[in-house]
Amino acid sequence: MSVFPSISLKPEVTEYLKSIFLNNEVLAAVHHQQAERRFQKLLTCLSHPPSYTCVRASTHLAPLEEIRQKLEEELKKQMSSSSADEVQILPHPQITDVLLLPVVGPRPVKQLSSEVVVGAQCGSAVLRGAHVFAPGILASPKYMRAGDVVSVFSDLEEKCTRAAISFQGNKVFVGNGVAEMDRSRIFGAGESPRGVGVRMVEPLYQSPSFDGVLPSLVFLQNLPSVVVGHVLGPRPGERILDMCAAPGGKTCHIAALMKDQGEVVALEKVRNKIDRIRQNAQALQLKSIKAYCFNSTQAVSSDPAKETEGPPFPPESFDRVLLDAPCSGLGQRPIMACTWGLKEICSYQPLQRKLFHAAVRLLKEGGVLVYSTCTVTLAENEEQVAWALETFPCLKLQPQEPHIGAEGMPGAGLSPEQRGLLQRFSPELSWDQTEAAAPLPRRADGDTIGFFIAKFLKT
Repeated sequence: MSVFPSISLKPEVTEYLKSIFLNNEVLAAVHHQQAERRFQKLLTCLSHPPSYTCVRASTHLAPLEEIRQKLEEELKKQMSSSSADEVQILPHPQITDVLLLPVVGPRPVKQLSSEVVVGAQCGSAVLRGAHVFAPGILASPKYMRAGDVVSVFSDLEEKCTRAAISFQGNKVFVGNGVAEMDRSRIFGAGESPRGVGVRMVEPLYQSPSFDGVLPSLVFLQNLPSVVVGHVLGPRPGERILDMCAAPGGKTCHIAALMKDQGEVVALEKVRNKIDRIRQNAQALQLKSIKAYCFNSTQAVSSDPAKETEGPPFPPESFDRVLLDAPCSGLGQRPIMACTWGLKEICSYQPLQRKLFHAAVRLLKEGGVLVYSTCTVTLAENEEQVAWALETFPCLKLQPQEPHIGAEGMPGAGLSPEQRGLLQRFSPELSWDQTEAAAPLPRRADGDTIGFFIAKFLKT
């Protein structure tokens, strides 16, 4: 049991990531000790939440300032009178549909003797402002009753047995809360109950809960994910494909940027995720989205002359394509522990390339393809760009707007000019970047999740 200093990885994964940051080409540009410090800082950053909560505002429905004022009013209602004046909501200086809320932490919160243990995914959500929902609870005191004050711990290695009374394994403290349900209800016969199981009152990181807050006007979304929509540059009247769309945040952003005029086709191969896309579209009052349960690697029709409304589609059916590819996810934050081995971490590159082949065929000549991931590995980012440029001579890298991340990493054989056209969000570099425009501290743009964006034009 400890306060997490850095992400917990399997040794083979740590060595793999270290080799990326300490390879010869990187060392040619960065001193070895500096590269080592950067790598260690990355591991620390990944285990903690970003210093800002990013909210995408539905500016297709209302002006940004009006949404900011309404959000401020709603958040003050959920806070105590003593802390309501501390609500701070900042517009982003470069992105016109983004609001940022500073995250305070880690705070000096005293651990209690009564402990509730939650799963790692639930623990990560708590660090970003969520309450503990009942399905995420793994262990609690034997006689826990609604109203009891408890300390909440996250199971780092997924070894806690459900319905345990206590857990002595590797766990980390994420804050204190008040139980909303008796233990007997949480672990009773049948399915786990829905709803909040522990309401956080002293979280380690202070960040507002957005559960049910202005569902049509604000959407929780990491800053780089919002940047992707702007880089894609959708225009009213276009037909756009989102190849791996769930849960639909980027899909909805594309539709909003198009002023809901045109068609956004969302493909997702997992059937139970399609409803989530449609629910988000409905909540945000967007009617131009058509969601289909379909494997995007098979989205190109074998009969180009056959016109169909849904997939598969004839080649060159779309003005723009977003390939936000399935990836190892090693840029998500916070990840207090990753139990994956090296085989799983390295398993995504072939799938990403299959999706690339389909994306290029589905894109019209003169169209834009944006490739993005939420990981920090070279193999899934810069190496994929180098492969794509060699495999598809019709693709040309394009400048990105806005460009608020760092350039691409060396090590994949790309030229400095090509790397400069890429956008890599590297949280470990957040203190090394130049200051952002006022009124935001410089960490606002740099201290995000790890993310990667490449923009191509099909010539």
